[in-house]
Amino acid sequence: MDITTTLLIYTSILGFILGYVVNKTNFCTMGAVSDLVNIGDSSRLKAWLLAITTAIVGVTSLEYLGIVDVSESRIPYRNSVLFWPRYIIGGIMFGIGMTLASGCGNKILIRIGGGNLKSIFVLLIAGLMALLMTRTDFYGLIFHSWMSPISPDLAKLGIPDQSVQTIFSSLTNIDAGNILITIFIPLLICVFLLKYIFSSYTSLSSDNILSGVVVGLVVTFAWLISGGELGQAWIENNDFLDTPYPSVGVQSFTFINPMGEVLIYTSSVFDNFYLTFGVTALISTIVGSFVYSLISNNLRIEWFVNKHDFFRHFIGAVLIGIGGVLSLGCTIGQGVSGVSTLAIGSIITLLSIIFGASLMMKIEYYKAVYEESSFIELLKNALIDLKVLPGKLRTLEKI
Repeated sequence: MDITTTLLIYTSILGFILGYVVNKTNFCTMGAVSDLVNIGDSSRLKAWLLAITTAIVGVTSLEYLGIVDVSESRIPYRNSVLFWPRYIIGGIMFGIGMTLASGCGNKILIRIGGGNLKSIFVLLIAGLMALLMTRTDFYGLIFHSWMSPISPDLAKLGIPDQSVQTIFSSLTNIDAGNILITIFIPLLICVFLLKYIFSSYTSLSSDNILSGVVVGLVVTFAWLISGGELGQAWIENNDFLDTPYPSVGVQSFTFINPMGEVLIYTSSVFDNFYLTFGVTALISTIVGSFVYSLISNNLRIEWFVNKHDFFRHFIGAVLIGIGGVLSLGCTIGQGVSGVSTLAIGSIITLLSIIFGASLMMKIEYYKAVYEESSFIELLKNALIDLKVLPGKLRTLEKI
């Protein structure tokens, strides 16, 4: 068995576990934001934060032991150029999109495994938008042309990359290899996260804890597979091929760009040359969800209920595909995998996704009560609720 096949088998096992457990425990990042915004319940948000904490501990351990260097990741989370416009705009677009499309990239796969045909449609549209962003000049013309000039290169300031550890090291003149930098800072961040997560233990169910830990471990082991000894052999072997395989490199789970890759894979009549790490993770996550749906007798076929439902999901899929690529990842790709590297851009993206989703949820909530109000009025009052605008501008009673 060759290296690539071995690596993809391990990847598929991780994807299967992710799909199975996420379906079983109802782990949902959009649901986490919805619960917090609409009913003030932070349980699923804490599960998401537990996944992030677990992944940070995992990545910190792997890097400290010299097993993996995530600074070499194929998605440049720790790039020295801080592309703040793409993190913010892409994150907000993705957050709005996942609200309209009834789920983030990961949840779309879980829904497909559960029989939701609407999510297959969302995957196809989001995949096409991902290809538009990565395989054409669309990104360069629409975004990069003006975002790049206003994005600072930290390397010119003597800061090699945008990780929290590196920035702290550069600002304090403490050697980057010092244990204070490599271990203490990441673990201190984890302590603060855990303090919040378990500040009210009764609000976390066993499913919340299980899903958070499993998602974090899946992301960690994906880093280990692609960046450890096997992964390095995979990368080196690929470098010597006359026709290298696409998308080879140190990476963890992310789902938006792979939605585009899976369209290439299927259009090539399942040519294994296009069976990438991301495609394998995506397909196996669907399979894991499907198996749980069968075992639990929860397989339900769903389709659009009306034209409004169709166009809502269509717009959401477009925003997910463009926003997800623009921000370099989804709620898993940036919200867990990216944040596990403690890259500032990933943290900005995570906050932007949450803001975008919260904003869209607030707008829809107001729309349901004040049907005759204009979009501008709904937007204004939603922004007031999110404390972006002052309360004196309020024109609708808070709900």
